[in-house]
Amino acid sequence: MSDLAAKRFPRPTGLRLLDWGLGAWTALVFLFLYGPIAVLIGYSFNTSKLNVVWEAFTFRWYGELMRNEPILRTLGNSLVIAAAATVLAVVIGTTGAWLLHRFRYRGARAIQTLICVPMIMPEIVMGVSLLILFRVASLELGFASVILAHTTFCFPFVLVAVQARLQGLDPALEEAALDLGATPLRAFWLVIVPCLRPAVISGALMAFTLSMDELIISFFTVSPASRTLPLQVFGMAKVGLNPMLNALSAIFVVTTVAFVLFTEHLKRLAAR
Repeated sequence: MSDLAAKRFPRPTGLRLLDWGLGAWTALVFLFLYGPIAVLIGYSFNTSKLNVVWEAFTFRWYGELMRNEPILRTLGNSLVIAAAATVLAVVIGTTGAWLLHRFRYRGARAIQTLICVPMIMPEIVMGVSLLILFRVASLELGFASVILAHTTFCFPFVLVAVQARLQGLDPALEEAALDLGATPLRAFWLVIVPCLRPAVISGALMAFTLSMDELIISFFTVSPASRTLPLQVFGMAKVGLNPMLNALSAIFVVTTVAFVLFTEHLKRLAAR
């Protein structure tokens, strides 16, 4: 029926031109965004050390990347720090969102505003302020200081995600659990937490990504032993073009795409 209607009533030429123009503009935007990434991945297989002119195909830089001890050590540091910061951010963010949603008291709006400050504060200001705090508190810079710093700016993202989920949560679910004899803690754990799981997972992924990518705040709060991968990459990039950085970036891009595709596959399985 729709095909017959399309044949009998064709779209005006102006609308077809508009569709073509919007499609071409969308293609240009995607090319602008993902073209440099494609070039970066392609040049990770280039034999040239200067990485400016294509010479020949090679896997050499991937092999050297796997044997580069500083990069592997800082990658391990980043994974440990991001995992610890994510766990703390999920616990603090979920608990804080529930307390702000469940209870009403004076100063709740002020607390909500203060919690959101790390999300909008310039990172260099936050990095300097955390460094001063750690010095005043006589806390040595290291893994503990970096984890605390990353947790500080990560947990608001978890809190906001969980709060958005709580706004659409039916309060009758908790009331029904309490009427059936569950304690408030048991009702929260068995009824509320499963409903919040999508928001908690999305907030945890956001916190982990932000922690892995953080550079400026880490610069002010790390020690040589707790140096993170972004700082290592930044230091190598300041010296000059290094093909190993292309290989490292290619691995991260491919890993991210693989996780996205795997997530979409799980969504389709759940829908079926």
